[in-house]
Amino acid sequence: MSIAFLLTTLVVVATPGTGVVYTLAAALSRGRRASIVAAVGCTLGIVPHLLATVTGVAALLHASATAFQVLKYAGVAYLLYMAWATVRDKETLVVEEERAAPVSARRVIVRGVLINILNPKLTIFFFAFLPQFVSPGEPHAVVRMVGLGGVFMLATFAVFAGYGVLAASVRSHVIGRPRVMAWLRRGFAGSFVALGAKLAVTAR
Repeated sequence: MSIAFLLTTLVVVATPGTGVVYTLAAALSRGRRASIVAAVGCTLGIVPHLLATVTGVAALLHASATAFQVLKYAGVAYLLYMAWATVRDKETLVVEEERAAPVSARRVIVRGVLINILNPKLTIFFFAFLPQFVSPGEPHAVVRMVGLGGVFMLATFAVFAGYGVLAASVRSHVIGRPRVMAWLRRGFAGSFVALGAKLAVTAR
């Protein structure tokens, strides 16, 4: 594994995107534990993209404009839904005790998984990124790509969890301040809208 791969991975993972926004929202609303759960969900959402790359589905998305557009706009629609839900559902960003019900944990994971599954740029990224670090004709190319994808997932979890823990550390400053939480809800909703708009106008 090269230093170039690790550095590129860290830059890509650390760049704020939908997963980071979602993890921060979970941290501020439900605390450190929820932020870790959200990071797990976002990390699990990478698995389908990695499998698509290894099995060649990514090649189809890369070659077919229609397939890419369908997945892209599904992602846009989900991000807009997340923005709407963040503003409408008061429980989406309400400061609670650290204890979270199992159902809430599942909900956080499912949303995190969906956010990354419905991100076609992640599949295209894997398709263009991983092959650069696999030698042509390498006998165990698939195994190597899966291993590199695993490293990418570990980095994603570590960085997202780090973001979440840092956000959770300032959580006490917003407890009991409804106006602050209201503005945070609007801010996160606006972020989801902006990210959705960016995805909508992004070409392959």
